[in-house]
Amino acid sequence: MDIFDWQLALPITLVALIFGYLLGSIPFGLILTRMAGLGDVRKIGSGNIGATNVLRTGNKKLAAATLLLDAFKGTAAAAIASYWGVEAGIAAGFAAFLGHLYPVWLGFKGGKGIATYIGVLLGLAPLIVLVFAAVWLGMAKLTRYSSLSALVATLVVPVVLLVSGYGKIGLLFVVMSIITWIKHRANIQRLLAGTESRIGDKG
Repeated sequence: MDIFDWQLALPITLVALIFGYLLGSIPFGLILTRMAGLGDVRKIGSGNIGATNVLRTGNKKLAAATLLLDAFKGTAAAAIASYWGVEAGIAAGFAAFLGHLYPVWLGFKGGKGIATYIGVLLGLAPLIVLVFAAVWLGMAKLTRYSSLSALVATLVVPVVLLVSGYGKIGLLFVVMSIITWIKHRANIQRLLAGTESRIGDKG
């Protein structure tokens, strides 16, 4: 890459990062629950803005909408920025993921990132979403732990990407998976202690 290419790539990457972060930081869970008159979702359950916590309001439709919108912002950021090259798509996707985890509007306290992780994957390597889904469904059927199913899927996805020749995208998901595990450390502690809620548990 010559100096002209670098001069062109740097501003595109910067714009992609800003675009992705701003899109990713839209707190759909908070917006939807407030619009539905359910108050501040951050004051219940885990206190985060993701679909799992929205589900604790008892409104399954709002939780599903939150899941889809949180995924969509990752997909949109990565797919739109990819028109300027795979590096721009990677930058925007990663920034959207970080925006969801650390939204500036909410004091950098957001969700845990699984939906946006899936959304970025759909935007950059859509076929590999099937791998995530298969692993999640398989683990969920075996264990009935949603968190464990997602964590195992985030271990498998980077490996599949790298062995499938996705290169830079694979490395992106290595980093995103590490961050996802860090954000789920409380879930991991509960899994080890045997106190994590299972799919279908009430209360």
